[in-house]
Amino acid sequence: MRLTLVISSLGRGGAERTASVLAGAWAERGDKVTLITLARDDVPAYPLHPAIVLRQLKIRGGVARHIVHSVLRNLRIVRELRRAIQDSAPDIVIGFMDIPNILAVLAAQGMNTRVIITEHVHPGYYRIGWHWEALRRFVYRRADALVCVSKPLLDWFQNRIKVRGYVIPNPVDPGPSRTSSDKNRDEDGAGHVIVGMGRLVEQKGFDLLIDAFSRVVDRHSGWSLKILGDGPLREQLQAQTRKMNLEGRVEFAGAVADPFPVLLAADLFVFSSRFEGFGNALCEAMACGVPAISFDCPSGPSDIVRHGVDGVLVAAEDVTALSAAMDRLMSDGKERSKLAARAPEVVSRFGIDRVLGLWEQTFDDLLAERSKMGSP
Repeated sequence: MRLTLVISSLGRGGAERTASVLAGAWAERGDKVTLITLARDDVPAYPLHPAIVLRQLKIRGGVARHIVHSVLRNLRIVRELRRAIQDSAPDIVIGFMDIPNILAVLAAQGMNTRVIITEHVHPGYYRIGWHWEALRRFVYRRADALVCVSKPLLDWFQNRIKVRGYVIPNPVDPGPSRTSSDKNRDEDGAGHVIVGMGRLVEQKGFDLLIDAFSRVVDRHSGWSLKILGDGPLREQLQAQTRKMNLEGRVEFAGAVADPFPVLLAADLFVFSSRFEGFGNALCEAMACGVPAISFDCPSGPSDIVRHGVDGVLVAAEDVTALSAAMDRLMSDGKERSKLAARAPEVVSRFGIDRVLGLWEQTFDDLLAERSKMGSP
């Protein structure tokens, strides 16, 4: 099968990592995979399978001078993307994320190919601009299928747009296995670490996490908070840390190419997002056997965390509830160990083999329909 994936860039991010992982898995099984990126400053953050054909068009970016300039520029992007798709001669085109989805559907019009679009973030909380949102409502109807990473996401779209839908979660990277040299979570001595991970943007709620940590830090002198990731709110979050007298207790580690050594040494993981699509960072932490606390935000965490079994869910954006859950688990090594023992089961629940099987069924549905119709 010939697959062409379209995404804005392959920089650091959940959708970008998912695209890289899926492309690699399809290439490994023998599919002909072309990965097309649009951004001018695209630098892949994740390793790519050597059989993948990477085409970096470098045609999207910058600020339009006026509406006519914006329209003309996007028409050029669609034209160049159409040429790249034609060159790859795909059976199926897969778009990743809102604007690349729109551009991919427009570029593939009239081709003998099926177009799948994928959504990874809840659109009810993440705005892409009124003109793109209006275009999305119109264009998505022309896609052959919409894949969402969670059911609430798909429900949101299907309540507004008539489109065939599938729920396929992101695949979980199992990470390295725990060894005897890893931190013993049964010990309640000094040196315990809470980890948060993600881009430093409002969506990820690190301001809420720092606030919750500040409410319990005085009762847990041996604990610190480490935040992995970078972004535009770094200085603002560091200022919040100073204002709350948490210097020396909160570390901003920046973007980390390999987070697994940090996760393996962590005692607790907190997922503080205001909204999500799925929650890759949460899955990665649990795969490493880290007990997790997560806001039950829309959407994703409630599909991942089995409350009281392998983690703890608290009401979305409820800092009081989050600090109480943190306080309880920081005080109770046995409960942390109980949750940690079941957390790695997330790998079997959302492993690459299961996810590829769901994609395979989607492909089969669309290609069988094309064969039956005998036309694009």
